[in-house]
Amino acid sequence: MKNNKKKLMNIIESILFLAGNAVSINDIAEKLEISEKDVKNAIEELKESKSEDSGIKVITFKDKAQLTTNPEYAEDVSAVLNPIKEKALTRAALETVAIIAYKQPITRLEIENIRGVASDYAVQILLTHNLIEVVGRKDVVGKPLLFGTTDEFLKRFELQSLDDLPDYEQLVEQIKVINGLNPRETLYNEFEVIPLDESDKLEQESLKGMDNSLEDENVVDKTSASV
Repeated sequence: MKNNKKKLMNIIESILFLAGNAVSINDIAEKLEISEKDVKNAIEELKESKSEDSGIKVITFKDKAQLTTNPEYAEDVSAVLNPIKEKALTRAALETVAIIAYKQPITRLEIENIRGVASDYAVQILLTHNLIEVVGRKDVVGKPLLFGTTDEFLKRFELQSLDDLPDYEQLVEQIKVINGLNPRETLYNEFEVIPLDESDKLEQESLKGMDNSLEDENVVDKTSASV
């Protein structure tokens, strides 16, 4: 029995290593013809097998699993590989993604009303890093784009789901940007969302490709590089 568990752990580790991106637990179970419970148990044991100082970690989110590098070594990894994709997130981007996470779906104007400053560049950076995406249009005059977080956001911040976000009041205290705003009973805005059409998707892509020459605030953090 122990050998079978060890073998399954090794198989899953190999799958995650070669996949690079997140793999559905259901897909693993289905293809290996075993139960999802067995897969989840093996993944949990695989997590435990990676010590705190291990270079590789296993993360899970939305019933998916993925291998990532240990964030503790992010600077050293970046120094060697210098991946263009792994740029530092600015303070403005961190504030913006936090607001979107708690208030989604939300328009750019609503983000700027909370932050008190223009947020075009921060939104662009977050779109480029695939931490947010356009999820629809608000059913008001002008039909502005609505933004929400992505699975990549959960991975970068090591969250299983949005339910794992820290206490809202704690976040407000930490980022110091939502002064005078009464916390809502719900984390999410309640209004009708118009589904995206093809032109909306093209607009989202154009936002990602905007000129990066705009200046922003100082770098304060770096995310870990995925394997």
